[in-house]
Amino acid sequence: MNLDQGLVFGVLGTTLVMFVWNRLRFDVVAMLALLAVAIAGLVPAEELFSGFGHPAVITVAAVLVISQGLVNGGVVDRIAQLLGRVGHRPTLQVFTLTGVVAVCSGFINNVGALALLMPVAIWMSREAGRSPSLLLMPLAFGSLLGGTMTLIGTPPNIIIASYREGGTFGLFDYAPVGVAITLAGMAFITLVGWRLTPRRQESPDNSKLFSIGEYLTELRVPRGSDHAGTTLYSLLAGAGEESDIVVLALIRDEQQQAVPSIYKILREEDLLLIEADTSSLQTFLDNTDLELAHQETKGGDEEDEPASTVSKGELHLVEVVIAPESSLVGHSANRLQLRERYQLNLVAVARLGYRLKRRLGDIRLNAGDILLVQGFEDSLSTRLADLGCLPLAERGLRLGATRNTATAAGIFLASIVIIVTGLLPAPVALVAGAVAMVLAKLLSAAEAYKAIDWSVIVLLAAMIPVGQALESTGGARLIAAQMLVLGEGLSMASVLTMILVGTVLLSNVVNNAAAAIVVAPIALSLAGELQIPSDAVLMAVAVGASCAFLTPIGHQSNALVMEPGGYEFGDYWRLGLPLTAVVTIVAVPAIMLFWT
Repeated sequence: MNLDQGLVFGVLGTTLVMFVWNRLRFDVVAMLALLAVAIAGLVPAEELFSGFGHPAVITVAAVLVISQGLVNGGVVDRIAQLLGRVGHRPTLQVFTLTGVVAVCSGFINNVGALALLMPVAIWMSREAGRSPSLLLMPLAFGSLLGGTMTLIGTPPNIIIASYREGGTFGLFDYAPVGVAITLAGMAFITLVGWRLTPRRQESPDNSKLFSIGEYLTELRVPRGSDHAGTTLYSLLAGAGEESDIVVLALIRDEQQQAVPSIYKILREEDLLLIEADTSSLQTFLDNTDLELAHQETKGGDEEDEPASTVSKGELHLVEVVIAPESSLVGHSANRLQLRERYQLNLVAVARLGYRLKRRLGDIRLNAGDILLVQGFEDSLSTRLADLGCLPLAERGLRLGATRNTATAAGIFLASIVIIVTGLLPAPVALVAGAVAMVLAKLLSAAEAYKAIDWSVIVLLAAMIPVGQALESTGGARLIAAQMLVLGEGLSMASVLTMILVGTVLLSNVVNNAAAAIVVAPIALSLAGELQIPSDAVLMAVAVGASCAFLTPIGHQSNALVMEPGGYEFGDYWRLGLPLTAVVTIVAVPAIMLFWT
């Protein structure tokens, strides 16, 4: 090992540790890695930022814009609406949901496909009287499987295509292997896998919260209320039997009294901390003159306008989940200023797994938290999209307005035809499709820029030169030589299995695109030593990078369903481990059949 190889190994090792540590955003870690190889002189200065113009990066950005155009056009939404007719049988529900999300994920962003179908899955669970945990994990894993079927299905496929010698992979070159593992994975999930998902219920000690409809909410006794001067018992009795709520605390003059007596006399401006599901909360508000407590803004002297000044009929309540890249992540509710900036009331917060015991305004929001939000119906969808929140329950709210399905589908299909016929390279055809989406007013230029996940773009652009440094310094050949010693005498199937499983393990702890960038040059060097076709090892890396089923941090789709499904970190391997085995068993023979 020479000095340059030692330096690049040190940079990559530190980068992977920081990815797993997860204290810094992965795009920031990638930029630090890029700066490190630049300072060490491992990448020439003129090539340092070449990743930002790399065809793979441009292709990923174009695919994200086209995905948003298809969402706004209502193409996938039309398909999702048909799922409500499949009945209540769990096997049929799982098969239909995973099948539709897999097909959608083959052509649009995985997280986008999941976001469109997640409200449908939760609605199906409620209608059937089952826990959402039964459907949400299969749905997330279906989105990952579907991404393996095409070049544009997932960023790792696009990245791997750029490593192919003598030209990139075609749009459907991934299909023989991708379709095989998708069908096998769907069959396993449908027949066996969904039975391995946890059934989340309320625990006996009442310390857990797994029902997605339960929230902690603050209500105020307004000035002039008929309930001021009466008992808490009188308030609850007057709300009617349909109002199923629990009063957890009474807050008066910033002093909180837990579990107040039902004979406690209420005063004007008292706050009640209650637990209720969505329908019970609405019934309680309708039957009393209490109002939702507005959020306080620290540092301000002016009092917020009371929520009661807006009539209830003009407002709409909706459940949403906070996406991983939402601007709300890390902020406490009382600092968000949602009323002033977005004309939204944050009514309640639910964090599945553990019931929240603090005041609403003191809760620091996390990705995956479920919010009950109140806002004007005509602007609610746009406001939530700006904040990075996805509708959770089926309440007529859509991520994008259904404007012109035929135009959106036509532009997308035209791009696909141009790629398949070879009239234009994939990056050019997809960029043309993205521009056409904007010109057709399926989305504005601002929406197009917002649709691009810039953290992924920066990650790819920064890690591509780092991966090239691993190859140019001979580090990839050195690792391949060590693997060759360990695997001496192994068959081609064993080598492909080793590469695939190794990539799977790495992609479960770091970003899957980063895993592909790190493993691809090593796999190519190993293929050269063993005289294995390079396309075969690249396919093994692509499959391994896309099938991160073992942890919630392996992919955004996994993280997104963790809270709504009430999953814990260790729940994923119960379905993910056997599914990984199924994918490996099917993928390796398929790769050998089609690519050797």
